[in-house]
Amino acid sequence: MEDVLTELPPPSRFFQEDLDNFATPSPPLSSPSLLFCNPKPDQPLRSSLLIIALSSPSLYIFHHISSKTLIGSLVLPEIPFSGNSTGPSLGDKSCNIYALNDMDNLTLVVLVQCSTSAERSNAVAKLLIGDQIIPKRVLIMDSVQSQNFRGKLAPDETYVFKLETSAERKGLDGDACGGSSLLKGLDYFPSGSVLDGLGAALLARCQMRNIRGTLCVSWPQYGVCVVALVKSLLQRNVLCGFDLSTIGDVKDKSSRFSSIKNYPFDSDMYT
Repeated sequence: MEDVLTELPPPSRFFQEDLDNFATPSPPLSSPSLLFCNPKPDQPLRSSLLIIALSSPSLYIFHHISSKTLIGSLVLPEIPFSGNSTGPSLGDKSCNIYALNDMDNLTLVVLVQCSTSAERSNAVAKLLIGDQIIPKRVLIMDSVQSQNFRGKLAPDETYVFKLETSAERKGLDGDACGGSSLLKGLDYFPSGSVLDGLGAALLARCQMRNIRGTLCVSWPQYGVCVVALVKSLLQRNVLCGFDLSTIGDVKDKSSRFSSIKNYPFDSDMYT
């Protein structure tokens, strides 16, 4: 006689997606928000340049620039604060906003040290480039994803490309640094390749608001060589009045800034 307590139950007549319809939906996430330090700066913040660092090389460089002041943070409810250090650290999951100590112009730097889902990218982009922060010019520093690149990217070579909004290409409202393009002489991102995520959402936001925006992407994601290339690019074209020579080789405790890793090998190199 079969034991009804130990026998496996018969298969369900429902598909998994049908069963999910009976489950209680998860509560919607709260909207991201901007939190400014006391005393709060005058709003809206009208910066001459807004730099948004997404890539590991750019995060490393701006983290080690001492002449900056923390003025606020972007708060994402889905990112926990547990595990973060009391002071700014490359290992934290945070999104801090700094003002560079430039007497002539207000330059803001946003260090995005937490991953942002595709569903939240537009909401974050609207906060960083919206009613509370109104920049004249925007520079977004991101990395190339090998799966989105048309062609081969060797892990032992370094590349930097750019994409620009229509206003940046036309050179509207000439800036003090001169020239129509912020990153002069840099190759454009190859046709047929794709950029997505927060970097693409930020550039699209600049295009919609007719802001001079540039998206700079680098390869590889980690390594001393790409840090040196990005630092040279910033020193030459963007941070003309800042001395970045004191930022040396990558020797940070966080391993994701110290070496090239987690890259799929190119099988053609080993045949």
